[in-house]
Amino acid sequence: MEQQFPKNVRQIGNVSDSPKIYVEDYVDTFLNQLCDYNEENAVGAFLVGTQIMIEDQQCVYISGVVQMDELPLKDGEPLVDDTYVKKMREEKEKYFHDGELVGWFLALPGRKAETNENIIKIHEKTFPKTNTVFIIRDTAAKEEMFFAYKYHDLLEIGGHYIYYEKNPDMQNYMITKRRQTGMTPSETVEDQAAKNFRSIVREKMEQNTRTKPRRWTTAVTTLIIVVALVVGVTLLNNYDRMKTAQKSLELLAKGEGKEEAIQMVSEDVIEKTDLSEEDAVDVAAENPSEIEQEDVAEAGRDDAEQNNTNDTGQTETAGSILEEEAVEASSGAVLCEDDFYVVQKGDTLDSISKKVYGDISHVDAICRMNGLQDGNLIFIGQKILLP
Repeated sequence: MEQQFPKNVRQIGNVSDSPKIYVEDYVDTFLNQLCDYNEENAVGAFLVGTQIMIEDQQCVYISGVVQMDELPLKDGEPLVDDTYVKKMREEKEKYFHDGELVGWFLALPGRKAETNENIIKIHEKTFPKTNTVFIIRDTAAKEEMFFAYKYHDLLEIGGHYIYYEKNPDMQNYMITKRRQTGMTPSETVEDQAAKNFRSIVREKMEQNTRTKPRRWTTAVTTLIIVVALVVGVTLLNNYDRMKTAQKSLELLAKGEGKEEAIQMVSEDVIEKTDLSEEDAVDVAAENPSEIEQEDVAEAGRDDAEQNNTNDTGQTETAGSILEEEAVEASSGAVLCEDDFYVVQKGDTLDSISKKVYGDISHVDAICRMNGLQDGNLIFIGQKILLP
């Protein structure tokens, strides 16, 4: 199957440069929380994802991140030797079985978002592949600059995309790091673009969940019309016999011409057909019309589609459900019920907070932990990380 661009994306900056960089929403949320939690310390991470060509455009997808614990520094510059890189690769294999290392992230307190010879040297040695990504964060302005490795240099990329999809590996990694470091979500800045985007997604999902008119109703209507036409034609063909029957009844009512009336009725009853009325009924019962067969088949298909449709309006095959369960079971972290809450029909953040904590005082913390800009935008089946 040909790879396609993600449908649910949000553009950041000018994206006319190559390669096109796509950062998954959980990755972006984790990096922001990591920097906020370590405001006075150096922060680093290796980026996990894939490089792929789509419609003749080089794209880099960043779907995971591995934190660089105790990032060594010398004179304010990061030190990344072969031993440290080997450790990071082992960490990546533990939590992210798919994908490869596609770059790294760096945030140094008091440093502007720019590269230097030392950073280029580290990147060229550790990530020598063309179009690998380097992201550096200005801790004061809380802004990131994106670079791509090309022509033995790190060239600035004007913009990137944030995309949204199920990402159980990254979600499990976030839970594991929270256990190890005690990191809690920090305050986030209201992003009107993200809020608008999520509202559009919600409206589309609501439209998809509306019950579509069954096509078998059209077949039923057609069948009724056909029956009406057949009855009408039959009545026209039997008009003469109806007149004869009426005349016979008039004669009998008057008590005149009894023999003549009987003769007229007898001639009218004897028809030149091969089937009696009872035989015709039996044949019709044994041979349903094509329209009825098509109606039954169509209803069966609709029922099958209805049974395979989840609460968000998305059709899922049994194979895709098993695949999701296999992905979740193969992740490096073991999830506990205390780590997350699965959204049920009718849930709100207030009701979730009250169920889990007994009051609604944790709504803001739940929003921050999950990077939710709009607290009302949650979906059935979504895993909500619990602070």
